[in-house]
Amino acid sequence: MPEMKTRWDIFCTVVDNFGDIGVTWRLARQLVAEHAVDIRLWVDDLRAFERICPAIDINASQQWQEGVEVRQWAADWQPAEAADVVIAAFACQLPSAYMVAMAEREKPPLWMNLDYLSAEDWVIGCHGLPSVKYKSVQKFFFFPGFQKGTGGLLRESGLLEQRRQFQQDPEAQRTFLQGLGVDRAQGTQLISLFAYENTGLASWLDAMACDSTPTHLLVPEGRILGDVERWLGVEALGAGAVHVRDALTVQVLPFVRQDQYDRLLWSCDFNAVRGEDSFVRAQWAGRPLLWHIYRQDEDIHLDKLEAFLSLYVKGLSEPASKAISGLWRAWNAGEKMTDHWQSTRKHGPELQKHAEAWCLEQGLQADLAAALVQFYLNWI
Repeated sequence: MPEMKTRWDIFCTVVDNFGDIGVTWRLARQLVAEHAVDIRLWVDDLRAFERICPAIDINASQQWQEGVEVRQWAADWQPAEAADVVIAAFACQLPSAYMVAMAEREKPPLWMNLDYLSAEDWVIGCHGLPSVKYKSVQKFFFFPGFQKGTGGLLRESGLLEQRRQFQQDPEAQRTFLQGLGVDRAQGTQLISLFAYENTGLASWLDAMACDSTPTHLLVPEGRILGDVERWLGVEALGAGAVHVRDALTVQVLPFVRQDQYDRLLWSCDFNAVRGEDSFVRAQWAGRPLLWHIYRQDEDIHLDKLEAFLSLYVKGLSEPASKAISGLWRAWNAGEKMTDHWQSTRKHGPELQKHAEAWCLEQGLQADLAAALVQFYLNWI
């Protein structure tokens, strides 16, 4: 794909703590690194950004991080020249003055609404279609997705090979985990847990505590910690805390940079993730996973959950499909997890093989950054 000396603006309003900024930060860095694009990333909450990129200066209105120009999207918008390509991440509303600047350009910019990830069938029909128009500027829908006819998933060049090498190197894994203060005992299954609050957690922790195989549960700081505290009967769990109950060791990890989180997922045997960014990264880990989807009004998120499951379980035996589907549905309904977890454990080897196959299958598609660049090339 030819190098492009174009200027892109990406706008991000932080809604779900880290998912929105997580996606746009990965996308911005990849566009700079792999497609020679000049990027301005406009973010309205630099404190959330700082959690995944500690180098961020939360008081700076303008700064450069890893080749990306980061701009604070302040409430009192200051005039800025519109870019060649404008991405409104997750249907955020652009500043009205910026929209005027887009319309005043001699050549209107390509304006795209980068939407939320979904496996629903209608996404294929809507991907790439024109949306609303502002004066002379046409907006287009752009949908990430899991099937041909969508924009694909964020995946940096060489990511799967890096993951393969890391997972084949026990010493690299041990060194990485020790850097997080984690000592994995031999014969222990390692699980990561990143989720929203969930009433089903206590039953899952009970099941792991009673398992014949020891479990080391790694919990990055986040919203699920309150439920973990209640189950343990302790208060104010912080990074570094370790508690043991029967066969289960619970350890709290600090919030880490994105590249470290990738390696955490690669190191674990099973990953519980939430939202969009960590959901996609867990799929690239090639390990069985459990998704806590972001809750939406009238439970429309459950349609998205079922749409993904219908794709994901293809190729699994009926018992394994029933086990992992039951686990996901119970988790997202906040229901008892015990029987579903035991069934999932029983089919662990098949689910592991399937997770790797799914990862490689998704890796055959164009990645999201490349698809955006190709859309622009086709548009001009």
